[in-house]
Amino acid sequence: MPDWRTVQLHEVADIRVSNVDKKAVAGELPVKLCNYMDVYGNDYIRADLPFMEATATAVEIERFGVRRGDVMITKDSETPDDIGRPSVVLDDVESLVCGYHLAQLRPREAVVDPTYLSKQLSLPETSAYFAQRATGSTRYGLSTRTIAQTPIRLAPLVEQQRIAAILTSLDTAIEATEALIEKHQQIRAGLLHDLFARGVALDGSIREAQVPSRADRGAVDAVPEGWDVVPLQRCLTESASNGIYKPPHLMGSGALLVGQTAITEDRSVDAKLARRALVSAAELRRFGVAAGDVLVARVFATVEGVGRPALVPDLGEPAVFESNMMRLRVAASVIRPRLLFEWLKSDASRRHIEGRANASNQVSVNQSVLYPLPVPIPPMDEQDRMVERIEAADRARTANLAALEKLRMQKQGLMQDLLSGRVSVPLL
Repeated sequence: MPDWRTVQLHEVADIRVSNVDKKAVAGELPVKLCNYMDVYGNDYIRADLPFMEATATAVEIERFGVRRGDVMITKDSETPDDIGRPSVVLDDVESLVCGYHLAQLRPREAVVDPTYLSKQLSLPETSAYFAQRATGSTRYGLSTRTIAQTPIRLAPLVEQQRIAAILTSLDTAIEATEALIEKHQQIRAGLLHDLFARGVALDGSIREAQVPSRADRGAVDAVPEGWDVVPLQRCLTESASNGIYKPPHLMGSGALLVGQTAITEDRSVDAKLARRALVSAAELRRFGVAAGDVLVARVFATVEGVGRPALVPDLGEPAVFESNMMRLRVAASVIRPRLLFEWLKSDASRRHIEGRANASNQVSVNQSVLYPLPVPIPPMDEQDRMVERIEAADRARTANLAALEKLRMQKQGLMQDLLSGRVSVPLL
């Protein structure tokens, strides 16, 4: 664009590198500290962030006091490709001071819009500039000179403000969608609790609370009238088995090899994350996995991770599971696989498993730990209604996640187009 120009950061902002640490020192003044994670984890610094309480001298408060319009960047990192993360201050916060490991930029607002500057600093080109010039071995840092010489693409001020408004509105939509997903997670957790505590009526609604028919059943405190409770072993069509080990020279091609690296955050199996290994027909029969199987983490570094389940979907091709997993082949005539999977994730199941896991160099579980786990068994038609409620909730979550991904992709594209000047912005 003809009116755009490239400048160095020091031409449009004053730069200060903070030395205010987290220590509370007697005789200093109480302050709120804007620290590394406040900047690293947020595009915007707002008054409602839970700032750390600290102390600082009057000189430090004068020099590093934070005000609305400041832009903060992380000037240190454990890796050079994760340095220089920016965040812009949107609110005036009383007694807020810039903390150690941060650089505080004060934009000259007659020349550059603070939010526009923050977005320019978050571009991949700027990240690459920082990564190439960060120095260190175990920890990397940016010198004040490197920060000062950072190239900034500068649009006319009115256009900057319009670009900032567009990108801020997208960020607002992203934050709202993220909050909706978080709220959905809380609602889903409450739904699962109610499903296992009260069950589902014929019309699909959660039953009213009632006096339970059973109590004091190990991991199951109580179940609704008409339900049964059986040990996990009775929910399986065959013995739980450990997976296959394949040496490195047989890895890289062949059947899918499902291990803990292929388990997503929501405990499903993602074929794209699975490794591959050459397996024989006999190994495929013995260690194969199919839709409806439940895999649990047989060994893990911590007790919190051991025994965590994953539900196997239709993977679309032959697959086996790794030796760090255990396969549960679910008897669908006793309990629907989805319902058993959800029960294995429950707090009650986790208490049972964590309390009986074997701890050595790694924490592990085996059949003797899992088989006695009490499992609530509703009537089969009620199980199907429970699964319908769970899947309906998950469809809503999937839609929200898709909307979030679309917004993020839209933002990424707009940042490249708008902040480079490739696409002009209509001025209102």
